[in-house]
Amino acid sequence: MSFHKVFVYGTLKRGEPNHYWIMDKSKGLSKFVGVAKTVEKYPLIIGTKYNIPFLLDAPGRGHNVVGELYQVDETMLQHLDILEDHPSFYIREIGKVKLTADDTVEDCWIYLIKKFKPEMLAQEHFEDYSSTGAHGLAYRERYLRDKSYDIKQDVFPSA
Repeated sequence: MSFHKVFVYGTLKRGEPNHYWIMDKSKGLSKFVGVAKTVEKYPLIIGTKYNIPFLLDAPGRGHNVVGELYQVDETMLQHLDILEDHPSFYIREIGKVKLTADDTVEDCWIYLIKKFKPEMLAQEHFEDYSSTGAHGLAYRERYLRDKSYDIKQDVFPSA
């Protein structure tokens, strides 16, 4: 059985609305490894009218983003790809994170937004996402969203 390391920085973290996805044993195996930060700086923003956290693929800008590192099996990785709509929306790439407990650097999968409207870079950049943070931008879960609204129109540049 092959295992993968995955860095989560948004709604999949412990205490966040989609954490159940990564803990659902019927969808595969996952194990919390530890709290980590990206080695590279990235802009972590909260975007769209649904207040979704996005890690924009603009290395060197933003912060060393705080998140959690998990070890998952292939089945769970495919399950996470469904949530992240990889490769149609987020793109999963190998990146480096540093565990905060012992400064160990790990290679892992990170979900990034590769194509995005340039004005998204002007939004506030966060170091550590919380759906209930002082920013007041509460995440809107999928079942509460307008089914006819496509968030890609708010993220992807016009063709």
